[in-house]
Amino acid sequence: VLKKHPTKFVGCCLANPAENGTGVKQLEDLILKDGYRAVRFNPYLWPSGQQMTNEVGKAMFSRAGELGVPVGFMCMKGLNLHISEITELCTEFPSTAVLLDHLAFCKPPLNDEEKLAFSELLKLSRFPQVYVKFSALFRVSRMSSPYLDLVPLLAEVVSNFGANRVMWGSDFPYVVPESGYKGAKEAACLIASQASLSSS
Repeated sequence: VLKKHPTKFVGCCLANPAENGTGVKQLEDLILKDGYRAVRFNPYLWPSGQQMTNEVGKAMFSRAGELGVPVGFMCMKGLNLHISEITELCTEFPSTAVLLDHLAFCKPPLNDEEKLAFSELLKLSRFPQVYVKFSALFRVSRMSSPYLDLVPLLAEVVSNFGANRVMWGSDFPYVVPESGYKGAKEAACLIASQASLSSS
């Protein structure tokens, strides 16, 4: 698909954190030979007891920056479990752009732990290389479409990061049985309008 429609699609590969370090070469090949333009770090693929800040993780993160591709973090079990790793990588390798997938899985906070996680997300705005994906709204909202409980979260994210560091994503194809692509886009536009954000 990427080779057939290079002006329409951009590929994001998945980092291989195998302890033998083969993931670094695989990452290079996927970017330099196959044209992938981003890499996702899934912390739950790291060997048991290891973190994304291990030697292999740092090598892949650093190399991604050298190759000019962003690293997306998929913190499905919560940002609070990985905030120290993300902070360490952003501090040590400031030239690597970072994408926090799906609002870093921060839901509208209901308790102090969730408030702290959202606060930690906002604090990551101090790193100019960090971007937030306002994506997969059905995964982070506590409501059904159009997910209006996300209005205050989007307002705070944009206030802290700036509109140029926030991007929308549908989470296609998983969005299809939820609200569909069109419904997801309309929900994002409605949330943005209620958060008093311009369309630009």
